[in-house]
Amino acid sequence: MKKYHKIIKQVTLIGLLCVYTVTLSCKQQSKMDKEEEVETSSFIEKKDIQRIEPLNWWVGFKNPSLQLLVHHPKISEWTPEIRYEGVSLEKVHKADSPNYLFLDLNISGFAKPGKFNIIFKKEGEPSLVHTYELKARTKSSEDYIGFDSSDAIYLITPDRFANANPENDIITSMKDTSLDRTDGYARHGGDIKGIINHLEYIEDLGFTAVWPCPLLTNDMPEGSYHGYAITDYYQIDPRFGTMEDYLELSAKLSEKGMKLIMDQVANHCGVEHWWMKDFPFGDWINHQEKYENREGDWYAGKNITTNHRRTTNQDIYASKIDKRSMNEGWFVSAMPDLNQRNPFMAQYTIQNSIWWIETANLGGIRQDTYPYPDKHFMSRWAGEIMHEYPNFNIVGEEWTSNPLLIAYWQQGNVNKDGYNSNLKSPMDFAMQEKIVKGLNEEETWGTGFIEIYRALANDFIYVSPKDIMVFPDNHDMSRIFTQLHGNIVNTKMALSYILMLPRIPQVYYGTEILMHDFDNPGDHGLIRTDFPGGWKGDAVNAFTGEGLSDVQKGMQAYLKKILNYRKQSTAIHEGKTVHFAPENGVYVLFRIHEDEVVVHIMNKNVEPIELELQRFEEVGLDGKTLRNILTGANILWKDKFVLTEKGTTLLTTKLD
Repeated sequence: MKKYHKIIKQVTLIGLLCVYTVTLSCKQQSKMDKEEEVETSSFIEKKDIQRIEPLNWWVGFKNPSLQLLVHHPKISEWTPEIRYEGVSLEKVHKADSPNYLFLDLNISGFAKPGKFNIIFKKEGEPSLVHTYELKARTKSSEDYIGFDSSDAIYLITPDRFANANPENDIITSMKDTSLDRTDGYARHGGDIKGIINHLEYIEDLGFTAVWPCPLLTNDMPEGSYHGYAITDYYQIDPRFGTMEDYLELSAKLSEKGMKLIMDQVANHCGVEHWWMKDFPFGDWINHQEKYENREGDWYAGKNITTNHRRTTNQDIYASKIDKRSMNEGWFVSAMPDLNQRNPFMAQYTIQNSIWWIETANLGGIRQDTYPYPDKHFMSRWAGEIMHEYPNFNIVGEEWTSNPLLIAYWQQGNVNKDGYNSNLKSPMDFAMQEKIVKGLNEEETWGTGFIEIYRALANDFIYVSPKDIMVFPDNHDMSRIFTQLHGNIVNTKMALSYILMLPRIPQVYYGTEILMHDFDNPGDHGLIRTDFPGGWKGDAVNAFTGEGLSDVQKGMQAYLKKILNYRKQSTAIHEGKTVHFAPENGVYVLFRIHEDEVVVHIMNKNVEPIELELQRFEEVGLDGKTLRNILTGANILWKDKFVLTEKGTTLLTTKLD
């Protein structure tokens, strides 16, 4: 019995010791958990990491995935941790460079907006802490409405439009500190505030959207004014202003019911981009080895620049080497070609576009040099954006006079190779070229207006003609007034026709006052001339009309009348189009929607000519009163209509 009691006592002591040990262990673990909780969950805002991009993200996207680029010295030796409800760190990718990590996050549907810390740990070192923010979205994906055929877009080269803040003209820490308005390739000082200050002018003209050339940082040693050699995809160039300025521009446009279109560049960056000094991977850009080794005459473009043979994207006979040269070659030697076949570069580019849409409440994206990147990536890029924002829009630049190529890039086109671009709006360089040619030529059989007529007849090839963007000129070509040899009447006809087409029209700043490049046609510096009145002390002010000639004021008034009518015209936005083959130097086009009919007549005859109206009987206007949009006079559509002078006649059945 004593032996039994002794065993019980030993067991009891052992039990008490176990309980004590477990209790002590639990307390120690609890203390450790609390310490770790303080480290990972208790919010202390810090920014120990040099760079994490995107700069922030949002909850509530259809796609829960987010990939963070982390750049910091020897960061690959550190282990990241995230503790935030609804956010999980799925995978950590090391790069070829030890200074990068790529973090795959999943942001669940129940994640809440807020800030959290990403903790980077390394044995024997204090943790690095970087605070990241998930924001609440300001509106749903469906509420991001992109530009369409109801819009008229005003294209601006920001450095040349208006200088509202001379204090940011020169940033001494940047490589290009030029400021010389007499030099077409130096900086002139235009900025975002300059655009903001003249939004009433743009709105009053009748435009509904603004497309500025790129405003992101271009820290290049020369030619930085144009914006297409980006050196930081998440920063507004300080010579244009601040992020706050850009968001103010977007907000002011929204208040006016107008849209902001962002000019983006997925194909290339500037050679001074920050990652050019430390590539994450060996294939981050195309021809990276030649660049790093400075192989041959690389900077002069030897074996490194693109062949510009854009048809290799469609050519069933194209050689592999030609295709590679086109899609992997640098646009120019100062613009490295980004390799979208690298999955991390691809994801970076897609997320950057989404970040700007959400941050700046964009009403559209214009994508530069659309056929130059990997076309399958571009399909994915556009597809992911349009999946997230189904009512958004993107226009892609394909400089071609071949309608077959334009059609190839529009979403839904039945392409022989099965390719679908997911791009709603290609650009109509073909129509622009034919309008210029048709107006410059004398009227003979097969020339003149028939060129324009045939160009519009090609619309059968397009899935949706009204979603294509057309224009008289842009920042890369001679002004329309120059292309038409200074002929004011022909310039007016070109503009009115473009604004009547089943298209999305874009007009370059200054076209409304007949800006030109007569002295050196095609020179980019001259094409991008300063808008008069945008700088203090300008002798001429096109914003107020002071100092403009009568013909310049007349062109302003002409465009203003057409654009403001167009703004309210359902027939022009989405109506049926009927045109009649040109006869006797006259070309007539109708836009029709229910009771609204718009008649556009172009006439090359200098002497009066009678237009027999019976030919247009099918339109159903016989005996109706129409108003002349340009003069305000009413006319009766009956039997004959006399065209008294060369130019445009624009009529409508809307009398009020």
